[in-house]
Amino acid sequence: MLDLKICPACGDRARRPVVEEGRLVCAVCGHRAAFRRLPLLALTGPSAGGKSTVGPELARRLASEVVVLEQDVLWTGGLRDDVDGHPTFRSTWLRMAAMIHQSGRPVVLCGTVVPPEFEPLPERMFFTDIHYLALVADPDVLARRLRARPAWRGWDEPRIAEMLEFAEWLRREAATMSPPVELFDTTDVPLVESVDHAERWVRRVLAAHRDAEAARSGAS
Repeated sequence: MLDLKICPACGDRARRPVVEEGRLVCAVCGHRAAFRRLPLLALTGPSAGGKSTVGPELARRLASEVVVLEQDVLWTGGLRDDVDGHPTFRSTWLRMAAMIHQSGRPVVLCGTVVPPEFEPLPERMFFTDIHYLALVADPDVLARRLRARPAWRGWDEPRIAEMLEFAEWLRREAATMSPPVELFDTTDVPLVESVDHAERWVRRVLAAHRDAEAARSGAS
């Protein structure tokens, strides 16, 4: 069963998945299913921070190693109408990423998300860790980039002001979140340098995961 919330033995759909010793445990029938538990990488930050330009370049560079996904493709009516951080939208993405992980390729999810929106969700159990790299920029640069976007994207002045407030909050709170959010300022940085930084971040996270897995295998 690709959907990790559904037990392959009895078909029960878990509201809150249980993971014990690296296996999914069905609360109804007790079936223990092996699955790939990989880190999820969230390339985040305020709108206009650079995710939409860095993401495609990152996908090209790491095409054989990771799957780079744009969060907004699931921003549809049934999920958009959610409240309090859009938990149904976030949960859907975690389930999707966990299914992709069963192919052995980690997911880099590009979209505006912070730890308080992912970490409390039941689907968080599908991942070893979630790592966050936020692309940020000076307020005047963000505002200029947003005003230059096509009209269909709806960036009027009240919405821009709201995004700038979020960006300021993110800069202020990034280091104190659990887990902390890494910041990279794209204000005066060429695209290639931003992509270089994101690629190094991905490779560092995945190398640390491989080292941890090797250590666990050696200990057992």
